[in-house]
Amino acid sequence: MTRRQPRPTLRLRTGSDQMELREFFSEDAIKLDVEGDTKDDVLKELIGLLKLDEKSEGMLYKMLKRRENLGSTGIGRGIAIPHCRSLVVSKLRVAFGRKPHGMDFKAIDEKPVHFFFLIVAPPLEVSNQYLPVLGKIAQFSKEPDVPQRLLALTEPGQFLELLKEKGV
Repeated sequence: MTRRQPRPTLRLRTGSDQMELREFFSEDAIKLDVEGDTKDDVLKELIGLLKLDEKSEGMLYKMLKRRENLGSTGIGRGIAIPHCRSLVVSKLRVAFGRKPHGMDFKAIDEKPVHFFFLIVAPPLEVSNQYLPVLGKIAQFSKEPDVPQRLLALTEPGQFLELLKEKGV
């Protein structure tokens, strides 16, 4: 009886192990004093940081609103990660917003949300970075000192430095 040799497993490397979160952020897409007082206003403000045309902003808002209606992206510890896939972007885009006094975002722990990480990717993203970026943000958010450090930021460049310091 001859034994069949197992087929080699095909593994795709996306480079996400080497990916650094700060590569996706620019100072223009970081706002340390989010003004909106409602979930809708905050989503619109975050979308505005991506500098899209008005029609694209409207479409993206509808997609994010639909995603939020499925369940809040408030993951707890004062953090929300609104995210979706949309045709309005040709590559993965991210933004960060901070609301120092927090707001009700229907987070799973029912606590106010202070920090917002917006992630938008095209539906057929070849680079396959959407989920790794989402995972890196979640990992970064779990660091015990991160909420306090994010509250202490005084300028957008410090946010990028914090990402670098944390190695994400």
